Amino acid sequence: MVAPSPQPLISVVVPVFNEAQVLPEFYRRLHRVLAAQDLHSEIVFVDDGSSDGSVDYLLSLRNSDPRVAVVELSRNFGKEVAVSAGLDHAAGNAVMIIDADLQDPPEMLPEFVDAWRAGYDMVYGQRLSRDGESWFKVQSSRWYYRVINRLSDVPIPPDAGDFRLLSRRAVDAVNTLRENHRYMTGLYAWVGFPSMALPYARQARQAGASKWSYWRLWGLALEGITSFSAVPLKLATLLGIVTAGGALLYGLYFLLRTLVFGNPVPGYPSLIVVMLFLGGVQLICLGIIGEYLGRTFDQSKRRQLYFLKGLHPVRGGRDED
Repeated sequence: MVAPSPQPLISVVVPVFNEAQVLPEFYRRLHRVLAAQDLHSEIVFVDDGSSDGSVDYLLSLRNSDPRVAVVELSRNFGKEVAVSAGLDHAAGNAVMIIDADLQDPPEMLPEFVDAWRAGYDMVYGQRLSRDGESWFKVQSSRWYYRVINRLSDVPIPPDAGDFRLLSRRAVDAVNTLRENHRYMTGLYAWVGFPSMALPYARQARQAGASKWSYWRLWGLALEGITSFSAVPLKLATLLGIVTAGGALLYGLYFLLRTLVFGNPVPGYPSLIVVMLFLGGVQLICLGIIGEYLGRTFDQSKRRQLYFLKGLHPVRGGRDED
């Protein structure tokens, strides 16, 4: 592997959506960490359609700190797209991704950089604990990673999210993947390259509320499964075969009973149960097929991932649009 230059440019990508309460403390801590490092840096804030004044604060930061760039999306496209926009506009030899809510400590940046200097293209934080999150959310996350790793052909590191550092070639590889339904954790794993985990204790939010409701987390889980596995389609086929085989055996049972004992009054309850069961199986299979078909339909439109409302690069760097 080619060793990075002595003073590389490190880009820090920060997706932001209504984080005005915590941004000052986040910037203070990140600024302190970057100031102590022997490297050049830029901070790329991506405003994902905030409505609480976050973008005004970010623009004021840019006026006072020449390392700050602000990418304004035209509306809220979701965190996965916001991270992708940040990767598109980051110019660093390595790119660090971190949320603004301070659940992931900026003070770990030197450890990520050291691992990158050691030759790793992908250095990701692996959560040992998750303060401030409910028991149900923690357990459901653990079970989700178990399920998706059973289904996916690509091993996806458990308890790892967007808190990570990517080398330039890893960033370039991820940027070539322009699928509309984005599960970034899976995309990071899919591109490969040498990777390393850094265990850490995830902290509670410093302020504000999580933007991830259980419904949105369910949608993200479906994105991950349908983007990296066709096993649900195979299971639907298997379920259909098993159901058809069970119906055949049940029919043979009634045939033999009729030949031996005659034909008593048919059981209405058993008929309803069988009908409802078969109807449920059909709807489940149609739902699975529909999830994949809907994603294929969306991808066939070839829409842009996002549009920019404004682009404010680092002062003295790239020209503004």
